[in-house]
Amino acid sequence: MRHYEIVFMVHPDQSEQVPAMIERYTGLVTENQGQVHRLEDWGRRHLAYPIDKITKAHYVLMNLECPENVISELEEIFRYNDAVIRNLIVRMNEAVTEPSPMKASESREDRRRDDRDTRQEESEEQTSEDTAE
Repeated sequence: MRHYEIVFMVHPDQSEQVPAMIERYTGLVTENQGQVHRLEDWGRRHLAYPIDKITKAHYVLMNLECPENVISELEEIFRYNDAVIRNLIVRMNEAVTEPSPMKASESREDRRRDDRDTRQEESEEQTSEDTAE
């Protein structure tokens, strides 16, 4: 079996359907003796350029190991699903399991935000203690 990386973008009005779509696609892979190595839901993001007057989309990244017939079926599903705006399927040399750069930068931003919130809370506590004295 070959390894693939798939990124697909879903129309922002259909964002609530994304978990069901992911479940359907991963189920299709596992039913055909495939394996999902990495699955990342990047959420809504701004597009680099408008597509059919749409400026945002819901992004999903999947790294799979599966037979070629499953990829053909996924391509057909993407093609005829109006909710999927764009998709990209790339054959990889090996399985990729570590977080993507997109997810890694998100986690760094989350840590920075948490640190900033903690520092802000500490400074607010300090100022409230100073005013209480």
